[in-house]
Amino acid sequence: MNHQGEMSKQFWRFLWSSILIALSGCLGNVVDAIIVGNLIGEDGVSAINLSRPVVQLMFTLSTLVATGASMLVGYAIGKGDTMRARYIYTQALIGSLAIGLVLSAVALLWPAQAAELLCNNEHLLQPTREYLNVMLLGAPVYLLMWALSAMVGVDGSPRLVSVAILIDNAVNLALDIVFIKYCGWGIAGSSTATVVGHLVGIAIMLWHFRYNTCTLGVSMRHHHTWSSTWADILSQGAPLALASICLTLLLLSANSIILSATGRTGIFVFALCMNLLQIYNLFLAGTCRTLQSLGAIQVGQSNSEGVHFVIYRGFRFITVAMVITCMAVWIWPQRIAELFGCDDPAMLAQCNHVLRVFALSFIPFCYIYVLMIVYKLCGHHKMALFISLALSLTVIPVLWVMARLNPQAIWYSYLVAYLIEGVVIYLLHKTAHIEFKLQQEPATKSQGSRPSHSDETK
Repeated sequence: MNHQGEMSKQFWRFLWSSILIALSGCLGNVVDAIIVGNLIGEDGVSAINLSRPVVQLMFTLSTLVATGASMLVGYAIGKGDTMRARYIYTQALIGSLAIGLVLSAVALLWPAQAAELLCNNEHLLQPTREYLNVMLLGAPVYLLMWALSAMVGVDGSPRLVSVAILIDNAVNLALDIVFIKYCGWGIAGSSTATVVGHLVGIAIMLWHFRYNTCTLGVSMRHHHTWSSTWADILSQGAPLALASICLTLLLLSANSIILSATGRTGIFVFALCMNLLQIYNLFLAGTCRTLQSLGAIQVGQSNSEGVHFVIYRGFRFITVAMVITCMAVWIWPQRIAELFGCDDPAMLAQCNHVLRVFALSFIPFCYIYVLMIVYKLCGHHKMALFISLALSLTVIPVLWVMARLNPQAIWYSYLVAYLIEGVVIYLLHKTAHIEFKLQQEPATKSQGSRPSHSDETK
């Protein structure tokens, strides 16, 4: 009973920290859109949404490195292998900064071309370019922020991460108003505020390494090769990263299809729906990070009871969060639209209908996403990989068909696609006779030759 109570306390500590970490991305997008909608107009909100595939790409790359590395660090901490944990942490920081610098170079060398890939509407091209360029220039900060938040959290300081994220968002919110309203920087001020907020968050999280109790630290000492370590990191992060890549493709395709089928009005309504998804992602990302970090530690300790406890609590929390969010959207859809600066009666009527449809659509999406993490923890990597690919790619053909057969029904595309995915996953699960049992720690290339006793002692 005491053990279960301690596990429950640890679960909630990880969960609320992870939710606050996700709050960084959520508020960075939603608050930007609200302020831009009220200070600049509806085209500004649309421009942010059109830039979102690139922001999603940055999230994909950070997921590939930070999530994969944090799971391996969790395994290593659970096994007491400090050397391995520190080396993986160091490689994750180096990789995050390197990827960020490459993205910054894109903004410096091809600023116009990057915006034109996302937007073919002359009214929206300039604000899209202004917002996008600052986000790309700040890419190293974005990736480092996510890498540090994942590592510091799994290293036992989720509360410090929570404080850092809260202050990050407070700075972001304050500077949004200062840069846009008082400095006159327009939509670029919104993305600048996000980058500055992340810099403040990074500075706060670095305080973790002043504590003697922390396990992690910069170290190039290791008992595995560089190539095998990166193969392990990429292997662990691949399912979530692939899901994020597919989501990037979905955002690009959906923006293009909806802009062509419904025009500037439709793309604004779709932008509101994507901001609604940010609210769901707030709870979804928190649940998934908790499963990844706390669940990985339990796997490393071969604690089957602990793994099942974390999974059960995760599904229970995401269910309650989705029900409350969906009910709120169904009760106050017009107020949500007005919050983003929408005041046209015809557009408000359309927003009321579409927001309610998407509020339902995101429920199966969240369940499928959490299920992917569970398959990964239990060693069913092929199912996790299948879900990561199907999660977004199923929507694209459904969206394309709906746009051509009945454009009025285009808003139901997400719901139809996710229900189809749920049925397919159920059939595959039953056909393959899959059971959610704790297996041995996921095999990685570096585990092919187990460290010697002297290495483990170090």
